[in-house]
Formats: sequence, C-alpha cells, structure tokens
Amino acid sequence: MPLAAKSLHLVSAGDETDYPARVIKDFGAGVGLLLRGFSLVFSSPKRVLVGALPAVITAALMITGWVFLFTNIDSVADWLTGFADSWSDTWKNVAEVAVGISVIAAGLGLSVLLFTAITIMIGGPFYEYISEEVEDELGGVPEAEQIGWWRGFVVGLRSTLLLVGTSILFAIPLFLCGFIPVVGQTVVPVVAVCINGYLLGIELTGIPFTRRGRTFKQRRQILATRRGLVLGLAVPTYLLCLVPLAALVVIPAAMAGGTVLAHRLLNGDRATA
Repeated sequence: MPLAAKSLHLVSAGDETDYPARVIKDFGAGVGLLLRGFSLVFSSPKRVLVGALPAVITAALMITGWVFLFTNIDSVADWLTGFADSWSDTWKNVAEVAVGISVIAAGLGLSVLLFTAITIMIGGPFYEYISEEVEDELGGVPEAEQIGWWRGFVVGLRSTLLLVGTSILFAIPLFLCGFIPVVGQTVVPVVAVCINGYLLGIELTGIPFTRRGRTFKQRRQILATRRGLVLGLAVPTYLLCLVPLAALVVIPAAMAGGTVLAHRLLNGDRATA
C-alpha cells in the first residue's frame, strides 16, 4: 500500500464508535508532542539559537504592524461602522467598540498564522536543520529531498496564501456571530481558536511533508485523519503565541513537535504517546 494511502487509512470504520474518546486521547497526545518539541529543542543550545533567529526578525515586523493597527483602530472602526452614522451617539459608540474589538480579535488570529508562516519563509533553512536533526533521532528519512531557502520560501508562500485565505473565510461568519449575545463572547472565541489552531498545525508540519515530496493537498488529507493530534499540538502553540515574545521559543519547539507528528503519520504509526 502506498505510504500516503496507508497514512490516510489510519482511521478505520471500526473506530467510529469510540471517536470522541479517541479525539480526547489524541488531543492529550498532541499536547505531549509540543512538550517533546520543547525537550528536543532545548536539549541543544544551537537549536535554540537557530530557531530563535527567524522569529526575532518576524517579531520586529509584526510589532510594527500591531503598533500601526492600534494607533489607527479608531479610524478603522469608524470606517467599518459607516452604516451606523444615522444612529444615536450611544448606539454608534457601542457599534464602534464592538467592531474595534472584533477587528483586534481577528487580527490576533491572523497574526499568529502570519507570524508562523513568515517565520518559516524567512527561516526555511534554519527550521529544515532542526527538522532534519529531529528526524535523524527518529530514524531518518530515506531519500529525503533538500528543500533549500528559495524552494522553502515559494512553498511556504503558497501554503500561507491558502491558509490565510481559509482563515479569512472563517473569520467573516465568526465576526458576524460575535454580535450574538453570550454566544459571541463564549462559543465564537473557542471555535475561532480551534480553527486557527488547526490551520497553524498544517503550517507546523510543512517541512517534513515537503522533504518527502508530499503536496499541500496530501498534507491536509493525512493530517485530517488525526485532527485531535493536530489540535493538541497546535491549539496550545496558538495560545502561547498570543503571549508577547513567547513565540521566539514556542515556534521552534512547535516545529520540532510538528516534525514528530508528521513522522508518525507518514510512517503509519498509530501511537499517540
């Protein structure tokens, strides 16, 4: 059976009855992969330095963008609430505040994806080095393809555009649902974190899939067989990246964890521990 087909066959019909329990177990195992990623990266000072350099550059770019957004949020909210010009001042202010909060929330969601994507594009060779070292410890990759900076940049740019475009498509209905009382302040943020976290998980596994010649479509299909694992790795990563400057150490660890995850799925390994 071809490798991709074997990986896609990881979830059988017989597993459907215990699907919720398996997803919960996989989520916990995914968290364990992130912790293992921290262990793998911090076991070598060189890996820490190599992983942090691209993130430092990206952090400077993202901070500049956030400063620009915060200093102009009133103008952005006013422009987006043009429909409320005829409302009373009180309700117009309420609309502007709600829209401003929603724009910032959407910006946070996109910024984590963009941070990871830009960091990977800038630091392709750096993260390929970490991925290679991790996979060597796991047994290596026979006939692995060398990505190189330019190819890594092009592949990363393409997947970034697709993932950010997907995130925006989800962000629009979530943005509108944010105005629903209670639901908009409780359910919507959780759904948004899960969606953006899953998209982030697709980013984190890009290098090991590309080294094996797997396409972006194949990556999505294979990861979909173990969504719990992907979410367990990516959701904590996503939340930690919301902490200022935490991404400098979180992203390299998450990349290492993503490499372990990809290695298991691409080798048909059903282990979750």
